[in-house]
Amino acid sequence: MRIEPNNPLSFDALDNALRNAQGPSLDLFSKIIAIVSTRVPALPRAESLTRVIHLAEMGAWIEATLALIQLELPRWTVRRLIYESGEWLCSLSREPNMPMALDDCAEASHEVLPLAMLCAFLEACRKRHGARESVSAVPQVAQPSVDHIMCCENYS
Repeated sequence: MRIEPNNPLSFDALDNALRNAQGPSLDLFSKIIAIVSTRVPALPRAESLTRVIHLAEMGAWIEATLALIQLELPRWTVRRLIYESGEWLCSLSREPNMPMALDDCAEASHEVLPLAMLCAFLEACRKRHGARESVSAVPQVAQPSVDHIMCCENYS
């Protein structure tokens, strides 16, 4: 498998490719690594990356996806996998002990389990990327004019 450097392909295009895929492939897996991953390309000779690639080449898609999640998103874990009505639902979470109603999970569904997991992985990467952007854009509050300040306390 050949991993190319980050490509300008958007998350939406990659998500479309995953949702329309009939099954996992080396080409699709390498695109995910090349486009979404920030840690993996930085460590091209790492033992972990070699393991992910080896698992994908062997066709062990679930294990390869779990290894990729562990490598790229070490704080995220699989919270639940549910098979219902012919589709797999995969939920990834940073806080798996928090009640589901309060957790900000990355969820995705697909007819094929490894693709559901990869879609959830993509959603978690999207959330991580969005969190990085929002941290740098802190809104500024205008300072009130000094001549309009008044005390509204009632000391009686």
